[in-house]
Amino acid sequence: MTLTPELRRSFFEKMALSRAFDDAMIALYWEGKLPIFAFGAGPLPGELHCSNGAEPVGAGVCGALSADDMITADHRPHHIAVCRGVDLDRMSAELLGKKTGLSQGKGGHMHIYDPAVNFASSGIIAEGMAPAAGMALARRLQKRPGIAVTFMGEGAANQGAFHEVMNMVGLWKLPVITVVQDNEWGVSTSKSESTAVDRNSDRAAGYGMAGEYVDSNDPDDIYEASVRAVKRARDGLGGTILELKTARLAGHFMGDQQGYIPEQMKQADPIPVYRAKLIRDGVITEAEADAIQAAATERMAKAMQFAKDSPYPDASEAFDHVFAA
Repeated sequence: MTLTPELRRSFFEKMALSRAFDDAMIALYWEGKLPIFAFGAGPLPGELHCSNGAEPVGAGVCGALSADDMITADHRPHHIAVCRGVDLDRMSAELLGKKTGLSQGKGGHMHIYDPAVNFASSGIIAEGMAPAAGMALARRLQKRPGIAVTFMGEGAANQGAFHEVMNMVGLWKLPVITVVQDNEWGVSTSKSESTAVDRNSDRAAGYGMAGEYVDSNDPDDIYEASVRAVKRARDGLGGTILELKTARLAGHFMGDQQGYIPEQMKQADPIPVYRAKLIRDGVITEAEADAIQAAATERMAKAMQFAKDSPYPDASEAFDHVFAA
């Protein structure tokens, strides 16, 4: 894959759409709730973890994948889901608990599932790693195309599941790319206080696989590193721990007091930075950038209207699609 102007423009379009999605959900989340404490009923049930700041990760990694590849994501999955092409109307409806949602409103924002684009996410830390390894093994045994990519935060690299799965991926040389999104905070605990190594990608050597660190929250750099990892996986050379330096522009969840977040983190917004870069490189003009962001906002408005207009599931359906026959 070549880093063409068209591809770079698509990165910006996906980043803008992801941001529009989160902005719309944040506004909806606070409807009917008291400021700061997030108390009270509203149209968006449950908790909300947004991806603002990590959009380049979704755009860059997903841009290097094919339709046959499989993705498992974590509890902060919106940017990955949007960039993968998860149905925006049905994802919006899912967050509102509506019958037209991806899981008929039973999954919520942390459990997005769209088999049409081989995407699933989970609210359990590091939970997506073992399914990703299983998917990769199944594809190999079935002699079907496709690799697996699992996304997580850097805090998940301290979970037992991380080490157990990485050992098997390394042992069996499974085509699994483990994307560690390093925003330096696991909830409100800093990486320096919880992790013995500076870079989780260095742990790859212990599992006999490749490790790469990208010290840039830029979709161009992330894409190029992802292409290398994808090639290794497709060539039968095994997995890669791909650690990406990204950002979380707000608290861990809506209502987080955010006192632990340094001011420079809140200012590290990658969208205006990438927008300026594309304009400087002659990929898009100011007017085109404005139009892209306006189109993203308009698209989300339509998705939100679809979600609001959709019915809630009937109480009689509570146990449908919960257990496999």
